[in-house]
Amino acid sequence: MTVDMNAAKATLLEERAKLVHQMDELGANENGDLRPDLDFGEGFADAAAITAERTEVMGLANVLKEQLESVDEALGRIETGSYGTCSNCGKNIGAARLKIRPMANMCIECKTAAS
Repeated sequence: MTVDMNAAKATLLEERAKLVHQMDELGANENGDLRPDLDFGEGFADAAAITAERTEVMGLANVLKEQLESVDEALGRIETGSYGTCSNCGKNIGAARLKIRPMANMCIECKTAAS
């Protein structure tokens, strides 16, 4: 089974759009920064709750930002022609792995060894 680059790119672009939408729903931009218009409330008695909520939102935005970076890196590899090549050993990443995890940059052997 070979990798269909057009299908991989379409899948990655769809994933990218989904991640950007999730970040927007959280109140963050693509850089993971919270938008200035995000309002957690101003009550003094609720300061601890507001801080906890803001910290949780920032953590979620950071996870989404990291996923977005992985998708963007994979799209970059498609553009440079290195998509599907393990960044560690240089061997081909299996098409089945790329179908399941299109942003993978390592073959299963190298990823397993790195974990």
